Amino acid sequence: MLLTLELRTALRRNSDLSRQRERDHNPIVKFFLPGTGATWLFTELGPDEDTLFGLCDLGQGTPELGYASLAELQGLRGPGGLLVERDRSFRAIKPLSEYALDAWRHRRIVA
Repeated sequence: MLLTLELRTALRRNSDLSRQRERDHNPIVKFFLPGTGATWLFTELGPDEDTLFGLCDLGQGTPELGYASLAELQGLRGPGGLLVERDRSFRAIKPLSEYALDAWRHRRIVA
């Protein structure tokens, strides 16, 4: 399971706050696909409980802010059939915009 109830609640709270006015939230969760350079930092989960917003890096040197489907992430397979994992030790120390600036400079997510 990529998202616990606690993480879903925090992501939904950020989404609700963003609808009231734009916010630059700290990422709540970091996902990665072992054996690849794919990494995601997400700050929000939409009301559909599938649409995530955050910083997406498919490991090709072009990280970008955007949306991803939780269902699609859960269906991805890496080398040897490995699944997308949540980095359980990740703790955001800055807002998403700062992670994005660092990612654009380094051509990958640095978190």
